[in-house]
Amino acid sequence: MSALRRKLGDDYQVVSTSASGAGLPPPRAAPRGKRQRFVDKNGRCNVQHGNLGGETSRYLSDLFTTLVDLKWRWNLFIFILTYTVAWLFMASMWWVIAYMRGDLNKAHDDSYTPCVANVYNFPSAFLFFIETEATIGYGYRYITDKCPEGIILFLFQSILGSIVDAFLIGCMFIKMSQPKKRAETLMFSEHAAISMRDGKLTLMFRVGNLRNSHMVSAQIRCKLLKSRQTPEGEFLPLDQLELDVGFSTGADQLFLVSPLTICHVIDSKSPFYELSQRSMHTEQFEIVVILEGIVETTGMTCQARTSYTEDEVLWGHRFFPVISLEEGFFKVDYSQFHATFEVPTPPYSVKEQEEMLLMSSPLIAPAVSNSKERNSSVECLDGLDEVGTKLPSKLQKITGREDFPKKLLRMSSTTSEKAYSMGDLPMKLQRISSVPGNSEEKLGSKTTKMLSDPMSQSVAELPPKLQRLSGGGRMEGNLPPKLRKMNSDRFT
Repeated sequence: MSALRRKLGDDYQVVSTSASGAGLPPPRAAPRGKRQRFVDKNGRCNVQHGNLGGETSRYLSDLFTTLVDLKWRWNLFIFILTYTVAWLFMASMWWVIAYMRGDLNKAHDDSYTPCVANVYNFPSAFLFFIETEATIGYGYRYITDKCPEGIILFLFQSILGSIVDAFLIGCMFIKMSQPKKRAETLMFSEHAAISMRDGKLTLMFRVGNLRNSHMVSAQIRCKLLKSRQTPEGEFLPLDQLELDVGFSTGADQLFLVSPLTICHVIDSKSPFYELSQRSMHTEQFEIVVILEGIVETTGMTCQARTSYTEDEVLWGHRFFPVISLEEGFFKVDYSQFHATFEVPTPPYSVKEQEEMLLMSSPLIAPAVSNSKERNSSVECLDGLDEVGTKLPSKLQKITGREDFPKKLLRMSSTTSEKAYSMGDLPMKLQRISSVPGNSEEKLGSKTTKMLSDPMSQSVAELPPKLQRLSGGGRMEGNLPPKLRKMNSDRFT
């Protein structure tokens, strides 16, 4: 035990869930009565069909399958009864032919040629039929050419015997080679476990193959049987829900060489989304596991089934490892196949964990509101740009440079963004930035600079000759009076 704790840690406790193990599964809070199962642990379905009425005649339409589905005692009884009746019937037919021809009275007459030589009573006729049917004729009893009715009966006997042999022997062969017996060497763990794997709450159970021959194209499926009521008020006593065990990723296709642990991740799409350790004491459900595959030796499809009720699902447990590396091979220890050990697992459901995670996460509403206001300011700028482009050219000239109002609006939007971002700063920085005069002086200087920029940029964009002529405003003396008046009206 000390070595095991060094390997797994002090937080883990080994619990053997097998019948032969020393440990016992953790006790439930309240013992329950015997649970009525839909599928037994050995795979047998607890379903009986009743009140069929006239539908029982359908069984006779598929007589071969009906005989195969019967129990062994009924198969043996029908086998023996069929052969006994057929032998007695055919022996009686040979005896009737001998009686009608008078062969029974002239059996010891050497000058008389009977239909069947050396048949003088019923036992001799029965022996002749057996020798003919089993093709073990001893040469003492045989058909002569003086009996056409005997030849016809012999042909009928051969055809009927072949049909009976094919039907009954084929039925017995299929019965003996049924893949149901192959399912006896496919093992399922006695319990299922729920614990964390890869950071997610997972339902797990184990499957194994006892034979060295493999199961070709093995595939596993899981069904959850649970009673529920629809919103319309309809009660469904055995509603079947699918449990995803890797259908989307291909993990349901098994390479069943060594024992495998089948996992069902519990998420928002899982039927166990609201299942917690506390609610397991009140829930009633049954997990049906179906393992299908092709038997490698016979090529026949085999299906193995088992089920787990809510009492057989262990919360906070994990399966014990059973594979170890030996010299040149891997060894599987089936004595630990059903063994589990406890692991730290939150007792909450996945839904409760997600709700607690959302409650503990910081709120980001101010940032969201700031982003909305910034988007609205940008939309306002875009609207103003569209309005400016729709003005007549004369009005655009009167207003000066076309990009002048846009720069002022962008400057104001930048100022508002800075004001909105103040809420994200620490309190000390907010106090420093809120000193009177700081932001207003910066804003005023920036506005003055923006107002002076258009004139300086307009002069800088002129050709060199015109810049020399302008001379800091001397260009106006060379302009016509009408243009000088327009410039004076524009700047006033």
